[in-house]
Amino acid sequence: MGRGAAAALTLWWLTGCAGAVWLELATTATKCLSEEIQSNVVVMADYSILFEEHPVRPYVSAKVTSPYGYVLHHAEKVTHGQFAFTTAESGIYLACFWADTLDRGMVINLNLDWRIGIAAKDWDSVAKKEKIDGVALELVKLEAAARAINGNLLYLVLKEADMRNLSEWTQVKITWLSLMSLAVCITVSVLQVWHLKQFFRKKKLI
Repeated sequence: MGRGAAAALTLWWLTGCAGAVWLELATTATKCLSEEIQSNVVVMADYSILFEEHPVRPYVSAKVTSPYGYVLHHAEKVTHGQFAFTTAESGIYLACFWADTLDRGMVINLNLDWRIGIAAKDWDSVAKKEKIDGVALELVKLEAAARAINGNLLYLVLKEADMRNLSEWTQVKITWLSLMSLAVCITVSVLQVWHLKQFFRKKKLI
């Protein structure tokens, strides 16, 4: 049972993430979600306020930014919204939400449906366009999942190689810095000894 759950979780993470998240927003709090996504991946999301008994009508603002700080989505004082984009670069994408026009101490619940990769694909449209259904459609989904897994594994391999190169570069720099520090210490010690000898000779102590 444990191995099956782990395998399912790994498959879900490698092929693309999808799921609904509830966020509690207060008057002074900004809630952000981050996700590390590689390039050329489709991202779609819908968000909406879960209406409850509130003395005033609540509104929410949203802002989505790329790893380089570009604004991909920005909305202010809305009750619901959606955004969709294809990632242009690999890195951490950030989605932030905050509440507007709330009384002090008031809290609202925000529902966020976040879909990434093949989870964001409209399979109904694919089935109608390709005129496939049933087992054929499931095979197409499995093929897309296999491609997504292969792409994510390649991305992880490249990222691991970059981290290894950075670690080796850092180690070389630390080694050179240590040698330079040792050389400076030796040079200072020699100069101090030479200065003391000159001082004692002038005082005719040696």
